[in-house]
Amino acid sequence: MRVLITGATGLIGQEIVKLCKERDISVNYLTTNGSKISQIENYRGFYWNPKTQEIDTDCFKSIDAIIHLAGATVSKRWTPSYKKTILSSRKVSTQLLINALKGETHTIKRVISASAIGIYSDSLTNYYEEDSKNFGSSFLSEVVQVWEQEVDAFTKLGIEVSKIRIGLVLAKNGGALQEMIKPIRFGLGAAFGSGKQWQSWIHIQDLANMFLYVLENNLKGVYNGVAPNPVTNNELVKTIANVMHKPLFLPSIPKFFLKSVLGEMHTLLFESQRVSSKKIESKGFNFKYHHLRSVLINILE
Repeated sequence: MRVLITGATGLIGQEIVKLCKERDISVNYLTTNGSKISQIENYRGFYWNPKTQEIDTDCFKSIDAIIHLAGATVSKRWTPSYKKTILSSRKVSTQLLINALKGETHTIKRVISASAIGIYSDSLTNYYEEDSKNFGSSFLSEVVQVWEQEVDAFTKLGIEVSKIRIGLVLAKNGGALQEMIKPIRFGLGAAFGSGKQWQSWIHIQDLANMFLYVLENNLKGVYNGVAPNPVTNNELVKTIANVMHKPLFLPSIPKFFLKSVLGEMHTLLFESQRVSSKKIESKGFNFKYHHLRSVLINILE
């Protein structure tokens, strides 16, 4: 099997590439950096530039599936111009793949696209399954809705579509957790706001495994990329501090303060989405990491 991966050098992409190598799945990847193009038989790089709608269509040769992860990070201050970048990076990259494939004879059977649980509305009480249409009105929810609509256009080319709505990714080499542990390391950790907001998390190894499980089992449709046991922000911060053997002295960080520091991006820390993993489990997927404490011990110790 050979897959084409966009965003292969990102946090999630690197983990998926590592798994592909372990399972003898050959990888083609797209990069905007010509110096990162490798031509090893089972790991081949190809140039693309979504902004200028350029792509080396040789990337599609002998490909069975596309794993589509490309998109500008949301963990950067949301200025008006950067909000346009967040949205266009997902929209334009997807359109480029689809438009390029329209003129090609290809062997691609499915696309597995990253998405995000930020599509769901902010709620302390709802428990979101994939068929929920209770979408939010936040900027992030709008981005995810546009992204998913663009990805659906692959079906017009006879390509099946799968989407994985990713939660808070816990990883050793980057992502939100590494930012959260910095103040806790110095005894300055605190919950955000009331701390009652739900955090639906997933270990990066389970997430990478989920992408390949959907691929290898020909699963189509939407799946929540979250572990079975979401926690409140209070519980998350307390468990991190406990595993790191650090005290929590500070009161909760007020919402108005983080809004003044982070601007509109503060919603990433305060929105609450309690999300179900039952659908992917019903398809036979087994999580290695079910509970937050075991994940944090694995990553932090």
